[in-house]
Amino acid sequence: MDLVKSHLMYAVREEVEVLKEQIKELNERRVMLERENGALRAIATPQQLARSQLDPSHRQEQTPIPHPQPPYPPQSPIGAP
Repeated sequence: MDLVKSHLMYAVREEVEVLKEQIKELNERRVMLERENGALRAIATPQQLARSQLDPSHRQEQTPIPHPQPPYPPQSPIGAP
């Protein structure tokens, strides 16, 4: 039982580290995009801003964030064949 527990704890720790890294990267990207957005808004004319806010065709579709596969195979329940 201790072996199973230690394996699960190791797997969870690995996953936590991966998720922490993803959060860090996403926060860095968000900051960069906010800066870019601010710079673009600063040079845009009021007409361009009004048009971009009213016309949905000017908005870009958000690309989904891919979910990485875990680095370990799924575990079968204890006692399963």
